[in-house]
Amino acid sequence: MIEQEASAPPTEFRDGLVATLPAIVAAVPFAVLLGALSGDRGVSVAEMGLMSALVFAGASQFVALDGWGVPPVWWLLGLTALVVNLRHALMSASLVRHLGAFPRWGRVLALLFMVDEAWAFAEARAATRRLTPAFYAGMVVLFYPSWVLATLAGALAGSLIEDPAALGLDFAFIAIFVVLVAGFRHRPRFFAVVAASVGASVLTDLLLPGAWSIMAGAGAGMLVAAFGPAGGEGRA
Repeated sequence: MIEQEASAPPTEFRDGLVATLPAIVAAVPFAVLLGALSGDRGVSVAEMGLMSALVFAGASQFVALDGWGVPPVWWLLGLTALVVNLRHALMSASLVRHLGAFPRWGRVLALLFMVDEAWAFAEARAATRRLTPAFYAGMVVLFYPSWVLATLAGALAGSLIEDPAALGLDFAFIAIFVVLVAGFRHRPRFFAVVAASVGASVLTDLLLPGAWSIMAGAGAGMLVAAFGPAGGEGRA
């Protein structure tokens, strides 16, 4: 595929902002739910805000919150977050190939603010044109603060909601991930990669419940993508 030339920085920034708006709409309810559940785990509003600001990763925050105790076992929480976020090592290796237009410090920042949605949108952009710092900045300029503020809002309002999980706000986050995965359906071995990831995740969770299923699914999908038989492209 021939890459198109990048547009002017303001246009690139706007394109990045527009691309991530649906993800923000889906992430905010999930962040509110995360914050609302924090009170039941003995996490203060300040601690919840600090967690979102420093970690900025919904899956690992949810898993950490689920295992939070009083007092918290820090090494166990750290290990759990590490396991959940090991997939970011694979995503970073993929994304860094497209950061040629970024200065060295810009590459560090790009990886620091990389979440699943940003990675997916960046990969999609890089498939048709050069990925620019302006486009990437547009993706994260609202996503990051909206996540932090939404978790804070949920933590503040948590005491007003009798059963936050019953609201089903997490469905929006699941929906956006389904959309992100479907966006890669035209890639080679798409269905084989999805089948391998799902199968490995489910099997691992049955044998070893917990965060390891996430890494198992990511690893299985990566192996099929790298070494699977050619062909089998999805259809748009």
